[in-house]
Amino acid sequence: MGEVRNNWKPQDLGDSLHSKTMVLNLGPAHPATHGTVRLVVELDGERIERADVDVGYLHRGFEKECENCHYSQVIPYTDRLNYVSPIINNVGYCLAVEQLFEIEVPERSQYIRVILSELSRMSDHMTCLGAAAMELGAFTVMLYLMQGRELLYELIESVTGARLTISYVRVGGLKEDLPDGFAAGVKERLVKIRDLLTQADKLLTKNRIFIDRMCDVGVISADEAVGYGLTGPILRASGVNYDVRKVFPYSSYDRFNFDVPLGTKGDNFDRFLVRFNEINESIRIIEQGLAALPGGPINVDDTKIIMPPKEEVYNSIEGMISQFELVFRGIEPPAGDTYFAVEGGNGEVGFYLVSDGTGTPYRCRVRPPSFIHMGIFGPLVEGHMIADIVPLFGMINMIGGECDR
Repeated sequence: MGEVRNNWKPQDLGDSLHSKTMVLNLGPAHPATHGTVRLVVELDGERIERADVDVGYLHRGFEKECENCHYSQVIPYTDRLNYVSPIINNVGYCLAVEQLFEIEVPERSQYIRVILSELSRMSDHMTCLGAAAMELGAFTVMLYLMQGRELLYELIESVTGARLTISYVRVGGLKEDLPDGFAAGVKERLVKIRDLLTQADKLLTKNRIFIDRMCDVGVISADEAVGYGLTGPILRASGVNYDVRKVFPYSSYDRFNFDVPLGTKGDNFDRFLVRFNEINESIRIIEQGLAALPGGPINVDDTKIIMPPKEEVYNSIEGMISQFELVFRGIEPPAGDTYFAVEGGNGEVGFYLVSDGTGTPYRCRVRPPSFIHMGIFGPLVEGHMIADIVPLFGMINMIGGECDR
């Protein structure tokens, strides 16, 4: 026995124990993967050696559907892209069509679009941060942020008539004006939302466990972020100052005073804080918009773009003919192509349109930030622990509708 013991080498046992890795499927059944994303990871113990990301098969055929209907009929489809902030999708698409027409909507319409876009951005960020907090065990913070989101949904519903798929914006303006008492309702709810954000901040952003789970996890350098084509909060968390509202202002954003929150390290904690601070900046924009909201019409005065009032349709031959042509032929922008981008909840949402002069888009292409951001997710999780996958995925904030391919 003594001779055997002397010949035994500890490293031989260590090598045999660690010569194999384990391949594990995460999703699409995992509740954190939205029912579509499949992540195949190769594990060395709890550490991820390699990751292969499959964004799934949620393919509603958005682009081809748009190419087989009238321009105005596309608007409900845009609701289903990032369905957490659908108004921003509406605005981006309608601005692209309006650029084909070379028209600009009235100032009141522009301001209302900005106000509702920022309400929608707040609800998007609150959903993302609340879910991320819950997945790390901070259930109370999730309840606070979901309560704030519910207050926002009530405001959006009072204007659009719907909570989620709102189809409110129109090419050339809006479906209808703001209801009576809307400004007072917004101010009252913003006071409550500020209080909820303060409570969430006290509970979470200085919590030692939360900081340890988020800091130095998933670091993305500025060069990597630019190289992967990242935009929105993920890009700004890496310190790159790019916000479509500032660089390419639209809908009178150049008249609003707001800051662009930036991170320093580009880790999970920076991405969390950037989104959290952007909520406060959205509140600033909304308050400025309500204070300076101009009067006047909300739609362009062109019956080839906007439906005539029902009184004219029922009581004049001109009104009836205008509605008939818009319903059967659709709006018909001049032949040409255009690309227009807006700042969505997750980043740059862009629409590329090709018009052949008919009422149906010849080509419709969407730039969905979630689909692009998933490109970095595989390399991002490699080297981290398996417990880091869910918070990393939460800070990417993939929305299935935007990954429609």
